[in-house]
Amino acid sequence: MDTETETDAAARRPQRSAHSTGLIYAVLAYGLWGMLPLYFLLLTPTGAFEVVAWRVLFSLVFCTLLITVTRRWGRFLAVLRRPRIVWTMGLAGILIFVNWQTYVFGTLSGHVVEAALGYFINPIVTVFLGVLVLHERLRALQWVAMGISLAAVVVLTVGYGSLPWISLVLAFSFGFYGLIKKRVGHSVDALAGLTLETIWLAPIAIVQLIVVGTVSGLTFGAISPWHTVGLLTTGVVTAVPLLFFAAAARRLPLTYLGLIQFIAPILQFLVGVFILREPMPPERWVGFGLVWVALVILTADMVVSGRAPRRASLEPA
Repeated sequence: MDTETETDAAARRPQRSAHSTGLIYAVLAYGLWGMLPLYFLLLTPTGAFEVVAWRVLFSLVFCTLLITVTRRWGRFLAVLRRPRIVWTMGLAGILIFVNWQTYVFGTLSGHVVEAALGYFINPIVTVFLGVLVLHERLRALQWVAMGISLAAVVVLTVGYGSLPWISLVLAFSFGFYGLIKKRVGHSVDALAGLTLETIWLAPIAIVQLIVVGTVSGLTFGAISPWHTVGLLTTGVVTAVPLLFFAAAARRLPLTYLGLIQFIAPILQFLVGVFILREPMPPERWVGFGLVWVALVILTADMVVSGRAPRRASLEPA
C-alpha cells in the first residue's frame, strides 16, 4: 500500500511541475504585455503600420538567431516537413498580425483604456472557447464570474456610446490565436511556431513598409539613435512574451490560461488612466468595476479549490 502511494506521488510530481512552470510563463507573458503601451509610445512619431512591420521583421531575425544559438535548426526543419502544421501557423500568424496592428493603432491613437477593455473581454472569449471547443469544464462560481463579465461588457459598450471595435478585435483575434496555439502545442515548440508565423507575415510586412515609405516616409534611422534602437528591439519585445505565452499554453488548460490573463489589462488600464490620463466617465468605472468583481470571484474560486486542475495531467510537458 505504501509502495503504491509513493508510486502515485512520484507520478504526480511531473504534472505539478508542468502546471507550475506554465503558471510562471503565463504571468511573465501577461506582465510584459501589460507594460507595452509605454514602450510603443516611446516610438512616436512612428506610425502603427511601420511599427508593426518592424515588429514582424525583427521578430523573425530574433527567432532565427535564437534557433541558431540553441542549435534547433534540425527540429525546425522537421516541422517544415509537416504541411498541416505549416498552414496552421500561417493562420495563427494572420490572427496575431491583426492583433498587433489593432493594439498598436489603439495605443498610438489614445485608446489604451479601450485596448485594456479588449483584454478584459479576452478571458471570456478564451474560457468559452475552452468550454465549447476543448470541452473543458467550469465550476459554478466560474460560470457566475463569466456572467458578470458579460454584463460588464454590455455596460461598457453602452458607456462608449458606440461599438468598441478595438476591444472586440483584440479579444477575438487573441482568443482564437490562443486556441490554435493550444491545439498544436504538442506538435511544435514555441520558438519554431513563432518563427513560422513571422515567416508567413514577412512579405506582408515588407509590402507595408514600402507603402508607408511611399506615402509618408519611414522614420527608422531618421529620428535619433535611441529611437532606432527602440525599433530594433521590437523583435525582442514582441517575441519574448509570445514565447512565454506559447510555452504556457502547452502546459495549462485553456480555461486557466484565460483566467490568468487579467494581469495584462489591469496594467494597461492603470497606464491609460493614471499615466496617460485618458477619460473615465462614471459608466466606465461601473463597467470596469463589474469586471474586477468577476476577476475576484475567479481568483477566489481558484484559491478555494486548492488544487491544480486534473486536466493538467493530460497536457504535454
